[in-house]
Amino acid sequence: MKIVIAGGTGQLGAILSRALRQAGYRVVILSRHPEGPEQVAWDGRTLGAWADEVDGCDGVINLAGRTVNCRYSEKNLCEMMDSRVESTRVVGEAIARAKAPPRVWLQMSTATLYAHRFDAANDEVSGVLGGDEPDAPAYWKRSVEIARAWERAQEEVTTPQTRKVVLRTAMVMSPDAGGVFDVLSKLVRAGLGGAAAGGPQYVSWLHQDDFVHAILFLLQREDLRGPVNLASPHPLPQRELMKTLREAWGRRFGLPATKAMLELGAFILRTDTELLLKSRRVVPTKLLDAGFVFSFPHWADAARDLVAAYRARGRTAASPREVSA
Repeated sequence: MKIVIAGGTGQLGAILSRALRQAGYRVVILSRHPEGPEQVAWDGRTLGAWADEVDGCDGVINLAGRTVNCRYSEKNLCEMMDSRVESTRVVGEAIARAKAPPRVWLQMSTATLYAHRFDAANDEVSGVLGGDEPDAPAYWKRSVEIARAWERAQEEVTTPQTRKVVLRTAMVMSPDAGGVFDVLSKLVRAGLGGAAAGGPQYVSWLHQDDFVHAILFLLQREDLRGPVNLASPHPLPQRELMKTLREAWGRRFGLPATKAMLELGAFILRTDTELLLKSRRVVPTKLLDAGFVFSFPHWADAARDLVAAYRARGRTAASPREVSA
């Protein structure tokens, strides 16, 4: 089976393409800077020769979009919006024009779409969409607007022969350099991994193995379509997440940070505090109801596994995990 991954050269794309190949798929990556025989040039905005790869393939996975790990300036917010909406629209156009359209189109989205809340978890049916929370900064609404536009771009494309799935994805934890787990681990190892602004805000997360297995599951399950939450069934408050991570690293203490300290740190690191302070309490009801079994449903087990892989990566060049279909 042939899978085309748009925007597949980032961290998630690398994890996914490696695992799909191990599972026996042929993978073609659409990239702005292609390298190698299985990467094809595209600009994420206009149709080109790359559309020939979509015609006749079995599935398309669109991961394209500017990173959210940046300052939420007007320029960066516009780039987030445009990169997501334009790439989704042109992927949809390629699918709509294909003589032999793919059976399935998995479209990346984000758990940030849901409301900042502490009282109950958000799932695909009963979850509350964000944007108007009275206890959240007004500018957080922009992230929700981007997410809604991102999903709407897929909805508006007519693809009668192609099943469409929206991947409302939580923070994917992997031992790779530069990812979320890497950043959190460096804080812990430096003695700074304490509660952020008290730490009551929920963190939704997903082990990289479960991310891969969920994608493989969704590629095959013809009955699943529309929004699907990709997140562990057990989100937890940030203070508990960091405490558990410290234990996995064998660190007893982590310096807590006030909101003012977080603002200063975010400014220095050229990122935004929404990534730390928004309460993302998301659960994967559709996956669970469909019989999907998580390898790492609980953070304690996931943290221990990731720490071990992180340490191994530090000793030698990390070898790809074997992931079965």
